[in-house]
Amino acid sequence: MRGILGAVVVIWLVIGVVAAIQRGYFGDDQEVSCATAGTTAVTVLAGPLNYVGANPKVDCEVPEPSS
Repeated sequence: MRGILGAVVVIWLVIGVVAAIQRGYFGDDQEVSCATAGTTAVTVLAGPLNYVGANPKVDCEVPEPSS
């Protein structure tokens, strides 16, 4: 049972990575920010849900350090 569950999790995440690649989240022209990293991570975690209409987005702001 453990092997089956592990295989399902791996397949789920691979499908999520494929969805993120298709959306261009791993391209060189992507800006690096909290929001893009979060959106990429949530897209991978959403896995097959990306293909049934899920389009997860993350909006975050990192506080600036004080001078």
